[in-house]
Amino acid sequence: MRTYDPLYVQFVYYFNIERDYFECHEVMEELWLEEGRDPLYQGLLQVAVGLYHYQNGNPSGSVKLFTAALEKLQGHPPETLGIDLAQVVSESEAYLTKLHRLPEEPFAFYDLTIRVIDPELAELVERLRLHPPSAHEGEAE
Repeated sequence: MRTYDPLYVQFVYYFNIERDYFECHEVMEELWLEEGRDPLYQGLLQVAVGLYHYQNGNPSGSVKLFTAALEKLQGHPPETLGIDLAQVVSESEAYLTKLHRLPEEPFAFYDLTIRVIDPELAELVERLRLHPPSAHEGEAE
């Protein structure tokens, strides 16, 4: 049985349920720093920030973040951290391809979904859906 850091569970919740990519960044950055700057966490964080940039009219920032994310996410097992990482990589590559075709082929922003494959993680995310966390306040000073 795997245990998931509460910040990671919040990341998946904000990514899949709330679609709040800014909060994704906040919680994952904290986890990334706590976990010794693991490139896997950073790659997931960068996917969220890539979506945030495109959603807010910054396609060049989005290209930069998706490119960096893919460099960090490739090479990991397809099923990692209770999620379908291969799908995250594949859908991020597709997003990046569309971004590279701008402005000739504009496209509307759309959300990505992280497919949760571990029932335990799915249950933890569902608990957050039923009892949402307050906005992330960061660490006490």
